[in-house]
Amino acid sequence: MSTLHYLVLAPFIMAIFVPFLYKIRHIHTGWFVLALPLVLFLYLLQYIPIGVSMVPVEEIVPWVPRVGINFSIYLDGLSLLFALLITGIGTLVVLYSIFYIANKKDEPLNNFYVYLLMFMGAMLGVVLSDNLIVIYVFWELTSLASSLLIAYWFHKEKSRYGAQKSMLITVTGGFAMLAGFCLLYIMAGSFSIREIISYFAQVEFNESLFIPAMLLILLGAFTKSAQFPFHIWLPDAMEAPTPVSAYLHSATMVKAGIYLVARFTPVFGGTPEWFWIITSFGLVTLIWGSISAVRQTDLKAILAFSTISQLGLIMALLGLGSASFLDSVAEVAIIAAIFHLINHATFKGSLFMVVGIVDHETGTRDIRKLGGLMAIMPVTFTISLIGIASMAGLPPFNGFLSKEMFFTGVLEATTLSVFNVGTLGIIFPIVAWIASIFTFVYCLIMFFKTFTGKYQPEKLEKDAHEAPIGLLLSPIVLASLVVIFGLFPNMLSYTIIEPAAQSILPYIVDPYINIYHWHGPNTELFMTIGVVLFGVLVFINLKRWQEATFFLHERDPLNRVYDGGLDGLVSGSKRVTNLQLTGLLRDYFVYMSVFMILLLSWTFFRYDALAFDFTNVSEISPYLWVITLVLIGATISIPFIQHRITAIIGVGVIGFIVALLFVVFRAPDLALTQLLVETVMVVLFLLCFYHLPELRKEKFKPKFRMTNLVISIGMGAIVTLIAFSAHAMRHNLNFTPISQYFVENSKPLAGGYNMVNVILVDFRGLDTLLEVLVLAVAALGIVALIKLKVKEGQDV
Repeated sequence: MSTLHYLVLAPFIMAIFVPFLYKIRHIHTGWFVLALPLVLFLYLLQYIPIGVSMVPVEEIVPWVPRVGINFSIYLDGLSLLFALLITGIGTLVVLYSIFYIANKKDEPLNNFYVYLLMFMGAMLGVVLSDNLIVIYVFWELTSLASSLLIAYWFHKEKSRYGAQKSMLITVTGGFAMLAGFCLLYIMAGSFSIREIISYFAQVEFNESLFIPAMLLILLGAFTKSAQFPFHIWLPDAMEAPTPVSAYLHSATMVKAGIYLVARFTPVFGGTPEWFWIITSFGLVTLIWGSISAVRQTDLKAILAFSTISQLGLIMALLGLGSASFLDSVAEVAIIAAIFHLINHATFKGSLFMVVGIVDHETGTRDIRKLGGLMAIMPVTFTISLIGIASMAGLPPFNGFLSKEMFFTGVLEATTLSVFNVGTLGIIFPIVAWIASIFTFVYCLIMFFKTFTGKYQPEKLEKDAHEAPIGLLLSPIVLASLVVIFGLFPNMLSYTIIEPAAQSILPYIVDPYINIYHWHGPNTELFMTIGVVLFGVLVFINLKRWQEATFFLHERDPLNRVYDGGLDGLVSGSKRVTNLQLTGLLRDYFVYMSVFMILLLSWTFFRYDALAFDFTNVSEISPYLWVITLVLIGATISIPFIQHRITAIIGVGVIGFIVALLFVVFRAPDLALTQLLVETVMVVLFLLCFYHLPELRKEKFKPKFRMTNLVISIGMGAIVTLIAFSAHAMRHNLNFTPISQYFVENSKPLAGGYNMVNVILVDFRGLDTLLEVLVLAVAALGIVALIKLKVKEGQDV
């Protein structure tokens, strides 16, 4: 494996040692973990191109090469950008967590850092893998690790609820994404993203599976990146510790869907469906998130809906930029999306950490209890001022630059000559401008409600004071980057933004990217001035706005749909379970038998498989008639036997006669298996009945049921028809039985002459292994039951 492979696996390897390092109680576990993301970040810096175009790096390790599944690493501008964010922000988050989460005996720090490292490795796997199946594996690992981190304080009901919600929504989207990946494989014949892009660059988009694949992949991206209406999991995920929120829900996990859309833009970009779906969902998410943030009274909740809004902004830019394949006027949207992706990670990460500091030092995040912290926490106030000003889009910070480019992107989208944009294009700048107003409003709310006004110590759980330097260091670094990237944006232009943009639009992006503050008195500037003026006006009249019905409730109304759907799913599953699990073995056999009869009957009808041919039937010897009659007689006698022990012996007789038939038909392996199984089953049944306490007198009177008779006749008839059809097709010259394949390949492929054993061990090896696993689990359950000592009168 290459160094890049080890880079992806390094967090998982480190996670193995965390439980052992955790036992060193006098040193915070985070100090051991801190070195890993820092080393990975410094290593990735060497791939940043300086003065030259970036040359992608590809490394392949075969995994299941026969079906095209390989652990392929592909490092280009886009994956490098995300890898730097994952490791860079990860380093600051680990440093921040050392001082945020105390090293107490009752604090499971080993769990926290194992989950965090698992998430870090999974995210690196998502952005660096070139194989769709490998991406999916890492994709679902991010959902799992995220849920574990959200539920870190699992004693809180809200933490468990948020973890469950994030898991259900994102994993469901992941399943849909996997289906989309499979459709792409069917079309392109490869799981490699590079090969898929090359394939669709050479063919017309007339594949019948193209649109379904697109929709399924977008469903996975939208659920992961909290796009409307799947955004409802993100606010509840804020029950996680603040370092988790700063890492997962501002800089990394929620950007996974953004990455997926950007990565597949060369495949689906240039189509109207891709353009309109992504742009529409992005704009709706943008405005919904910004308006919803104004309703919140919890600082973390404000940032949660702010993140939703910002993700919608980036998604909308990627949608608009996808038109670049047909109209180069949209190129600025892709550049703006990449630039704002970086800026959002810096200012939002610092703000999440600041909110954690406020909560840590005051005991609350409720803006109704906060106020007047400017003089008490001056460093925290300064960091907040920088982050909030950048999020609001004010100069000279980096958020202002990417917001201006966003305005440029939506304005230029109105002039697109493709996809029938026409007069509908005017919607883009209008929605962007209104959403920006509400963005400015919730930025004012965060700033003034927290740091200005009257200090209210009686409402706080702690005496407010400035945070220690350990907590301040990470947000100071991020706030410094906000200022540096705002004053010197072009230090990112040729090193980060241009390579990432060329990964999305390899043949179209103008290699000359120049970002600067002053563009003269243009439309974008007037839009910004309007945002500030109207935002201040709305903030001044905020009480009137909050009297509206929509603003009376902090909780997103779409949660009712989720909660109602989940409750309906639970109640519905209970009804189905009660219908199925009656506790009667007879009912279970009825369900299984009816299903088999219907399935096999449909198969006969669907494939015209019913056939009869008695020309090649051999003669039946007299002793076979005798054996068969005995078998039939023993079978018919079972329902009329009055005692269970006798019935067990009768069933055993039937099994032994079947074994005798196998011997007659020269199948010694089957006969031996049948004899062993029947012997064990009969002996076990007899022993069980012998040792069970006698709860009542033996009165076993079988009842005649017409349902039993109909199902029994149906099962017998369907099995007989299968036997007749199999015999008829075996002698059909136009039909080659499947057994012929095993006859021909048992020796060449598996090295064995015993075809039955070869099928079980080699051709069905995985199936057999799983069967052994099931038996092992059942054995463990039996051992547990045997060892379980139940006190008299105790319910089990």
